Amino acid sequence: MLKKKSLGQHFLQAHSYISLIAGTASLREGECVLEVGPGEGALTRELLSRGAKVTVIEKDHRLIPILKETFKKEIKAKQLTVFEGDALEMSLADIKIKGAYKVVANIPYYITGALIKKFLSEKNPASRVVLLVQKEVAERVAREKKESILSLSVKVYGDPKYIKTVPRGAFVPAPNVDSAVLLIENVSRKNLKDAAAEAKFFALVKTGFGQKRKLLKKNLEKLLGTNTSALFAKAGIPENARAEDVSLSQWLSLAAAKIK
Repeated sequence: MLKKKSLGQHFLQAHSYISLIAGTASLREGECVLEVGPGEGALTRELLSRGAKVTVIEKDHRLIPILKETFKKEIKAKQLTVFEGDALEMSLADIKIKGAYKVVANIPYYITGALIKKFLSEKNPASRVVLLVQKEVAERVAREKKESILSLSVKVYGDPKYIKTVPRGAFVPAPNVDSAVLLIENVSRKNLKDAAAEAKFFALVKTGFGQKRKLLKKNLEKLLGTNTSALFAKAGIPENARAEDVSLSQWLSLAAAKIK
């Protein structure tokens, strides 16, 4: 078993969970799937068996020949395309994805936030995203109360759902924490229709969470100016609210007012 700790790789081996991830993607015959971090191809094989047309991005150069040898028939039939590189640095154009697609990934914990943001904020976003992430991250993203920068960063683009816990023993080598399958569906840019709206929304959220001990109003006064109280009232936000207690719709109300 090849492994490279510096890349944060832990290979999922338990077939029941591999099947669960593929099933959560709700694949149809011929659908395009982007898989990030295929490792030695256990999940890749399951996606292919369900009739998907799969594109994989693998950063570890030592795994590329293994993938190409294991799936040489599928590659020849153009059902599978293998790219070597860093998913954070590659665009959809680089991997030749143009139309509708879904994302399925077992992503390294240390780049979870960055990869989620990249998947969801594409001009042509995936219709459905299924991620195997650290359990704590999935819980934070999918919970309905006590928001965070990460949860709002996901919810502004789609609807997250915690599917199931995946115990650490299902991986080789076993990580130090449990994982979970996270589904993000109904992905779109309806809330942030252009780059300006996106930049202002995230600037507002990051400033709001900047000093957690302070009330949200205090954190945002410099950004919103003298109309802060009026904007809070319009958005239905209590004067004594903290950033984590404010819903996505309330954040969007503040952002819309500021954009005007």
